[in-house]
Amino acid sequence: MINEFISKIHKHGFKENEIYRAYKIFFGTLVSESRLRIINLLRNGEKSVSEIMSELKMDQTSVSHNLIRLKKCGFVEVKTKGKF
Repeated sequence: MINEFISKIHKHGFKENEIYRAYKIFFGTLVSESRLRIINLLRNGEKSVSEIMSELKMDQTSVSHNLIRLKKCGFVEVKTKGKF
C-alpha cells in the first residue's frame, strides 16, 4: 500500500528523498510528549495559547513552538483573535 502511494507521488514530480523528509517531519511531530498533550487537550475544542499554557502548565514559548510545528504538519488550525 505504501509503495503504491509513493509511486503516485513520484508521478507528480516528488523525489523519494523529499517524500522521506516529509515523513520524518510529520511523524517526528508525534514523538514529542508536549505536542501529544496539546493534541489531546484540543480534542475537546478550541483553546487559546493562554488556556493551553494554564491547563498543561507550559510556558508561552513552548506552547507557541509546539503549535507552529503542529500547524505545519496539519494537526491544528490557528485563528488569530485580538491584536496578534
